[in-house]
Amino acid sequence: MAARDENILPGSFFAVFEGGDGAGKSTQARALLGRLRRRGVPALLTREPGGTTLGESVRRWLKSHRDTAPMAELLLFSAARAQLVQHVIRPALSDGVAVICDRFTASTVAYQGWGRGLDLAWIDKLNQAATGGLAPDLTILLDLPPEAALARRARSGDGPDDSRADRFEAAPLEFHRKVRQGYLGLAASSPRRWLVLDAASPPQLLARQVWEKVQPLL
Repeated sequence: MAARDENILPGSFFAVFEGGDGAGKSTQARALLGRLRRRGVPALLTREPGGTTLGESVRRWLKSHRDTAPMAELLLFSAARAQLVQHVIRPALSDGVAVICDRFTASTVAYQGWGRGLDLAWIDKLNQAATGGLAPDLTILLDLPPEAALARRARSGDGPDDSRADRFEAAPLEFHRKVRQGYLGLAASSPRRWLVLDAASPPQLLARQVWEKVQPLL
């Protein structure tokens, strides 16, 4: 389990949704939250960056400043993560609450490591420092080829040329291909802790597949 801390109660668990932009992470995270609460399981949904005053400030900054240097981007994400883990995730787990997070450390490896080309070993050390060694019990990867994700965003009017697209959505296709490669590599290296799903599947099917994997953790 995620508990590397004696204060985290048995039975609580930590699940993370990962994937490229447009894969449907937020939709599935909300669906899982609803299933848990309907069954009387205390559960919390948070996101990265976000979930705290600092995290939401970092989120707004990164969405509105496309010229942030890759290393500065990495450090901002790490600062937001450290705040979220200390003030939200660990306290919830210590209270026996199931925590669902929209993105976590794997996003940093995939986006800043594989996508931006920053040193993976250094990113791993930074992730360890920011989380204090806390790792998800389950990471759900909603896998979608970047071409399909781009088509989804275009249908929603939020394509790479749209003024609302953030720094990652506006990145070239090759960047997103590298991000996907990074995610698939992480999932292959730890198959017991990862669930890889085809994000092109109907949302209801994805929600059932997620629930089948989560139930044993309860």
